[in-house]
Amino acid sequence: MLPAAETAALQLTDAIIGYPGSLSEDTRQTLKANFSDAEIVEMALGVGLFLGMSKVLINLGLEPEDMPVTVMPTPGSQ
Repeated sequence: MLPAAETAALQLTDAIIGYPGSLSEDTRQTLKANFSDAEIVEMALGVGLFLGMSKVLINLGLEPEDMPVTVMPTPGSQ
C-alpha cells in the first residue's frame, strides 16, 4: 500500500486525466497536508502538459508504432 501522500498525488493525476471535478475533498485535504501549494500546482501543471503534449503528438501521427494505445472517450462525449 502506498503512503497517503503518494496516493493523493495519483488521485490528483486521475482527476486531471479522467473526469474533471472528481477530486474529493478528502484528497484535497491530504494533498494540502503533504504538499505545499506550489508543489500541488507543479504536479497539476506537469500532468496537464504531459497530457496535452501526448495528444498533439498523436494527432500529428508522431507516436511510436509499437506504443500501446488505450482509447478513452472525452468526458461528456458520445
